[in-house]
Amino acid sequence: MKPAIVVSTVDYQRLHSLLDGLPGANTAAKDHLLGELERADVVEPDEMPPTVVTMNSKVRFMLENSREEFCMNLVYPKDVGNNDTLSVLSPVGSALLGLKEGDCIEWRHPAGALLAVKVLGVEYQPERAGELHM
Repeated sequence: MKPAIVVSTVDYQRLHSLLDGLPGANTAAKDHLLGELERADVVEPDEMPPTVVTMNSKVRFMLENSREEFCMNLVYPKDVGNNDTLSVLSPVGSALLGLKEGDCIEWRHPAGALLAVKVLGVEYQPERAGELHM
């Protein structure tokens, strides 16, 4: 069973616009993110719980299979730049969106392997910092 996720109205609208503009070649990434958005509880930015991974959050997480830890910023594809950014269109990025600290989610990699990611902490969240992206 997948954990409940929360997405702000602003992120929800921006991500739907992003998905609408994607070429057909990104079907798997598009379908995965769309599935996550459709099961999300959508709230206003000022109602976002402070421990939830939102767009532009800096999140500390672990890949359960390897026990490897990362601390990265969840960003839109246009903002991917260096090694500390993670696109929301990547499998791990779309899995992290909307999870809260302590949550773990599993999904099947396109190659068939079962992967799991666990949120260890939300180091920075724009909504918590008062940056509501209005």
